[in-house]
Amino acid sequence: METHMTFFWGKTAELLFAGWPCQSFFSYAVALIFVFLLAFTVEWLSHTKLTTSATGNVAAGLVQTILYSIRVGLAFIVMLAVMSYNVGVLLAAVAGYSIGFLVYGSRVFGPSKIDPNLNLGSPDLPPLNC
Repeated sequence: METHMTFFWGKTAELLFAGWPCQSFFSYAVALIFVFLLAFTVEWLSHTKLTTSATGNVAAGLVQTILYSIRVGLAFIVMLAVMSYNVGVLLAAVAGYSIGFLVYGSRVFGPSKIDPNLNLGSPDLPPLNC
């Protein structure tokens, strides 16, 4: 497999594992869907509230730490996939992050959960910073 050092378009990308996806268009489409879902999941974890006010500080802190670790790990996996320099993978990652933000972080489906002026309770994790 040829390693690309510039962005390219095509189904011959190799993501995360040697030989994956194989040379078929179907496996490439599955890889793009996988990257999209990973990015979408990172946004969901960034804007979700899984702890309650009744949860003790230690338990809530452990849950937040576990969620943070999962979120950072998934974000690094998306980053490594984008480092394949395949334009389709880049677009899938950006689309996953964007649609995840649209659903969970924007005001389209209700008040924004990250608006500091609203008293809706903050999500468990702070937003990802670029």
